[in-house]
Amino acid sequence: MLSFFGSHAILVIVGLVFVAVLLLLEALHLVWKQYKSPEAKQLERRLRALSAADDRSTPTKLVKERVLSDMPTVQRALQSMPRAHQLDSLIVQAGLEWTVSGLLLSGVSLFMLGVFGATLLRQSMGLAAIVGVVLGALPWLYLQYRRRQRLGLMERQLPEALDLISRALRAGHAFSAGLQMAGEELAEPIAGEFRMVHDEINYGTSLQQALLNLGERVPVTDLRYFIVAVLIQRESGGNLTEMLTNLSRLIRERLKLHAKVRVLSAEGRLSAWILGLMPFAVAALLNLLNPEFMSALWTDPLGTSILQLLAVLMVVGVLMLYRIVRIRV
Repeated sequence: MLSFFGSHAILVIVGLVFVAVLLLLEALHLVWKQYKSPEAKQLERRLRALSAADDRSTPTKLVKERVLSDMPTVQRALQSMPRAHQLDSLIVQAGLEWTVSGLLLSGVSLFMLGVFGATLLRQSMGLAAIVGVVLGALPWLYLQYRRRQRLGLMERQLPEALDLISRALRAGHAFSAGLQMAGEELAEPIAGEFRMVHDEINYGTSLQQALLNLGERVPVTDLRYFIVAVLIQRESGGNLTEMLTNLSRLIRERLKLHAKVRVLSAEGRLSAWILGLMPFAVAALLNLLNPEFMSALWTDPLGTSILQLLAVLMVVGVLMLYRIVRIRV
């Protein structure tokens, strides 16, 4: 048993050392690439030339191309993976300054850290794998959380943006000028997206392609309605100001209905949280009051089987409660 434990511990330690060395090499490469690489020196020369040619105090903004990794070898490997580009799209939608390689390396590092920690505590390999999977999923869960929060905020900001563009059109400004005003006067994060659309149009991208790029960066249904309305108006004509005003009013009414549904379903969501957390709270309380009574659940084989069955039932119950209280509007 000790030799089995020792061999697995050595494998885990070797894996952690390998990941640590890989992360250190990537960090050194990033530092070198930022300050000493030929690309950095060329960028510095371009910035100096621009600053010498332009006496304005506003800094020149250069659009940086998205990369999957700052290491060329990893970049080439990830470019051949279709899933890597989907992960990069999720990172862009979340508004994080991450790379796909950084996301994957952090997940692998946390996974190995969880396995190593559980192995040091002399837990079973099954439990160690579960702990590793939970820790390794933390970067992915945080990415999904930030993406959901950012898209929800832009969905709430969209009616104000449509009203601003509509007022600009009513005042006689061009549509691109309305996009520029939205990028300058609105709050983040939607202001940055409209600024990017305006910059793409100024750099020579067609309005249709710039709006389609906006729809890919911000996969919000209401924003896609706005894009379709603008493209249809350009093809067949019509009163774009009235279309944007009606769309803004429709989005506001839908958000009000969604808020009303959340208020009416608040009791159900609170009940779901209580029912989901109560078994763990009761188990912790019983373990504190009578540890010998609860120890049979993880020392006896029958108790372990009961815990596994209860875990499956808990997952099924949480999914059912989630489907009940989640009402789409």
